[in-house]
Amino acid sequence: MRSPLGSYLPGDTLLHRLRPGAKLVGLFVFATAAIALRSVPSTVAALVIAVALAATAGLRPREFGRVARGFAWVAVPLFAFQAWQSGWERGFAVVGTLLALILAASAFTATTATSDVTDTITWALHPLRRFGADPDRVALAFSLVIRAIPSVLGIAAETRAAARARGLERSPRAYIVPLVLRTVAHAQQTGAALQARGIGEEEAPPARSPRATG
Repeated sequence: MRSPLGSYLPGDTLLHRLRPGAKLVGLFVFATAAIALRSVPSTVAALVIAVALAATAGLRPREFGRVARGFAWVAVPLFAFQAWQSGWERGFAVVGTLLALILAASAFTATTATSDVTDTITWALHPLRRFGADPDRVALAFSLVIRAIPSVLGIAAETRAAARARGLERSPRAYIVPLVLRTVAHAQQTGAALQARGIGEEEAPPARSPRATG
């Protein structure tokens, strides 16, 4: 199963032709506005825009359904809690905004190669080197997050299928516990692979020569 979130889909759409920096800025502005407003009308507008962006990026209805089914595990309890605390309008705004952000991020990752994203981040953060920032490390962290998203969603799908095969699809424990364990194992394997390549290791300070004793 291939998840649309985090997967680059080659194409020649308008979103594909936009510069990665422009898309990053647009995604930031969209997320900021959606979170700041977070009312029923603004949430509906954000969802319409996000669906249009995802469709333009090449996501098919089947992939929309796949994202919605995976999101339902979080959306249902989150909506219930928010509705109980502050009313259904608040629940709809919170859940709808989160779904809109996921779809907008899907459109971004589907139309932007990871290498282009990391190059853009490295270029944008280059002036901060004088203040001690490490643009290469920030870009690497961002690319790892982008690549981890489809991996984690794939693990979730495999775990759900395994629970269903054992007749335990309605048991949250049969799904959540293996999912957490497998996700942690995946993160540890990624860290070990990076360490084996010498990535992320701090440079050891130069050894001081022993003082001569007289």
